[in-house]
Amino acid sequence: MKHYAAEVMGTFALVFAGTGAIVINQLSGGAITHPGIALTFGLVVMTMIYAFGEISGAHLNPAVTLAFGLSGRFPAKRIPGYVISQLCGALLASAVLRLLFENTAHLGATLPKGSEMQSLVLEFILTWILMLVVLCVSTGSKEAGTLAGIAVGGVIGFEAMFAGPICGASMNPARSLAPALVSGTFTSLWLYIAGPILGAAAAVPCWTFVRGNGAAGAQAK
Repeated sequence: MKHYAAEVMGTFALVFAGTGAIVINQLSGGAITHPGIALTFGLVVMTMIYAFGEISGAHLNPAVTLAFGLSGRFPAKRIPGYVISQLCGALLASAVLRLLFENTAHLGATLPKGSEMQSLVLEFILTWILMLVVLCVSTGSKEAGTLAGIAVGGVIGFEAMFAGPICGASMNPARSLAPALVSGTFTSLWLYIAGPILGAAAAVPCWTFVRGNGAAGAQAK
């Protein structure tokens, strides 16, 4: 159960801090700024990896968990528990933000600024890049070690920095689903579920190809 508890707490922190930055930015008249929001997402992921990476792997993201399963580095029987834990943590964070700030900024829900196809492609590519980095710097199915937190937090930060104003740079179904459900904002929600899952899955064969036989033989932990 400690693995599931770590995923609940880690995903709670991710959604509470990341979407909380969006909410507070609106309430404060833009005091945090877009770069500040992107930095918040990157930093909270980095710190949660260092906090929980050795326990659960700090996936914090259903798309990451599913891709680890596809790569053969994570047992399929544990995927449902991880995904449920991540969704619970995210929903709890959005519920707390709703109590604190009502429905400000739709609780940080991800909404496309252009066409749905534009945001779908962006979410696919952004998550593909993210998952490639995760697979390359992780040990087994664990995002742990000296470089993992910096690398994964860094890629989330820079992707949110340049793509956030267009698609929201979710890369995480739990991060998008929770504020949507709690705020009642379901516009284009499907693309923030499909895009990240498909992008993360597409990263697996690319990683296997560039890393060679050693990647295919990696063992789940």
